[in-house]
Amino acid sequence: MKTILIADDEEPLRRLVQTTLESAEVRILQAADGEVALELARVERPDLIVLDVMMPRRTGLEVARALRQDAATGGIPILMLTGLGQEKDREEGLALGVRGYLVKPFSPLELLERVQEVLGVADTTGNNDESERKNRLSERSAKTA
Repeated sequence: MKTILIADDEEPLRRLVQTTLESAEVRILQAADGEVALELARVERPDLIVLDVMMPRRTGLEVARALRQDAATGGIPILMLTGLGQEKDREEGLALGVRGYLVKPFSPLELLERVQEVLGVADTTGNNDESERKNRLSERSAKTA
């Protein structure tokens, strides 16, 4: 089972990401601020962190920097999911070793594909039929809209 930490201060967005990624093979953890995200990452050692940049207490970039400086968490893959789409923001994240950078609003299907790519799995849902997976994502997106 893979563990994914979703760190974003917007609860509806965390729900959307969870709905997009949840399956029997995935355990989801959530954090509403950077300090809690850092603490959960250190304790739980997730397989992936989906991290917003603009959060209270610590920004996502501060969290990423702290994780990279700790040998125990330095290798955890991070995907940034943020409203900051300027090139300098992307470059700063990538300089910290972030594996991907998605700008809000984002495509749930693109998020799922990036997560699968980073985790090295064919499909986190256990469903290998591409069209069926797209239908499932469309249904999930409609429910959370």
